[in-house]
Amino acid sequence: MNNDLPQNKKALLWLSGAHFINDIYTGVLNPIMPFIAAKIGFSMAVATIILTISHIFSSLLQPLFGFFADNIVKRSFIFWGLILSSLFIPLSARANNSLILVLFIIFGSIGSSLFHPQALGFVSRFANSSNAAKSMSIFVAMGTLGYSFGPVISSAITQFLGINRMSLMTFLGFVWALLMFKFVPKLSLSVKISSKLDFKIAFKRILSNRKLNILNIIAMLKTMINSSCFILLPFLWKNMGYKPFYIGFALFMFIFAGGIGSLISSVVEKRIGAANVFYISMISTLPLMVLFVLTYKSYSVLSLVIFVIMGFVTMMATPVTMLMAQNVLPEYKSIISGFINGFSWGVVAIAMSMLGFVAEKFGITNVLLFVAVIPALCSVLVKELFKDDHKNKLC
Repeated sequence: MNNDLPQNKKALLWLSGAHFINDIYTGVLNPIMPFIAAKIGFSMAVATIILTISHIFSSLLQPLFGFFADNIVKRSFIFWGLILSSLFIPLSARANNSLILVLFIIFGSIGSSLFHPQALGFVSRFANSSNAAKSMSIFVAMGTLGYSFGPVISSAITQFLGINRMSLMTFLGFVWALLMFKFVPKLSLSVKISSKLDFKIAFKRILSNRKLNILNIIAMLKTMINSSCFILLPFLWKNMGYKPFYIGFALFMFIFAGGIGSLISSVVEKRIGAANVFYISMISTLPLMVLFVLTYKSYSVLSLVIFVIMGFVTMMATPVTMLMAQNVLPEYKSIISGFINGFSWGVVAIAMSMLGFVAEKFGITNVLLFVAVIPALCSVLVKELFKDDHKNKLC
């Protein structure tokens, strides 16, 4: 396939736009969950478990869907994923009991799980090899920016229109999904698969690859920072008396800055090297979290600035991680995308399912400080990640 064709460049734009829109829905629930909890009547601990369920179904299934995506090479996962996300996530805000809430979240989260691995695989297929890093940075950044707009849109609707009007958001996803039928080419007509992928062989090769395991761990550590902030800080700010829109705006700024970090990551990587991008992303979170905890009560504006900087550095390494992982075993692009972009979120979600209970007992800020220590300590993995490259240079 000629990746310089105008239709392929248009496809990249439409896929990046779809990523932006899909991830709007991914970011909808966190800032308004304290208000959904108050409406239905459950605690922060229960809310944490419900948000964990969302991460599990939007994340852990991605490697499996990635396997099917690599095998069939058709566009259906992208379209149906976006439709499910845009329909059921907004509907969840209208739920009047916990069971309906969880069911809507599960269906909407499965949509996100369908969309991501195939879309990431398509980006690699459509991109020009000389601009693969730039194309991936743009795609990841658009998703991150969409994720940033989700909180501010949902919190604005909650505060100014009422939480039950969240279903107005469905229209955008439906329209974009329909338009993609026209503007994203049918890869199945231009790409021939020499042989079907074997499920056991594919997953065995991926899970036994040392470099991929390290990249997965790094992805999990960065996800842990994002998830803990997104789950716990809305409850901290609500307890301090902040309105929904402030909470949504703070989360918007955090992820928007992360999107900017993702967008410029390829430029930064060329200047300072991939290893240094990883070190900055993993180590700087700890001092920033300490500064946030010291300032959030008395210096709210300063603490927000620190919080935003934390989002920038935490997500700056995301495109680098994804592209490096896909290049390890390029025949499994969608599956590997499912691991890096999805499985890492799911594993962290399970590990943090009791986060709300721990935070209720020991305090939200204490939990956030503990979480921030772990990536800094594990930054030693970066040296292991580039060990083989260093040996090759010596040879």
